[in-house]
Amino acid sequence: MTSDTHAPCRKPGSADSPAIPAQQSHPRHAGGLVGFNAASPSEAVALLLTCCHSARWAERVAAHRPYPTVDALLAAADEAGYDLSRADLDEALAAESSALPHPDAPPAARTALRAAHAAYESSFGHAFVISLDGVRPGERLDQVLAGIRSRLGNEAEEERVVAAEELRRLARARLAFRLAEVLTP
Repeated sequence: MTSDTHAPCRKPGSADSPAIPAQQSHPRHAGGLVGFNAASPSEAVALLLTCCHSARWAERVAAHRPYPTVDALLAAADEAGYDLSRADLDEALAAESSALPHPDAPPAARTALRAAHAAYESSFGHAFVISLDGVRPGERLDQVLAGIRSRLGNEAEEERVVAAEELRRLARARLAFRLAEVLTP
């Protein structure tokens, strides 16, 4: 989901809502940074791919373990995000999907959001991505709609730059959330 910083990526068109990876998939991640540093390379990459679906990004971040602090890990994730090639960005954006409004949102809001997402995806060929880290839940729908409306006026290359920055922010927030999760095997 693109606007919920705590949800993992999922393939476009997926009808079901994204789920947090099964707890049994990453039992070593229960220890936050310590568990991440101790995980096998494949486990670390798998966790990172739930944050940003660029294989090169995930492999690069995983390869530089161990990290002394969460801040160091997040800085490395940022740096790797800034270095995404065009193909890496395309790969990551292809795995994102449009955010769904809260089920309690009024029907008119859900319709407006679906229409805005469709217009964006038609213009740019990928889901709209925006980090809503720090935005109160009651303001998220308005923030997403305003973001789509303002970014629909961007040229394609300008929007790639904006989408890349939002994806980097999403990956950082998702990673921080994953490290903070308390998963029990």
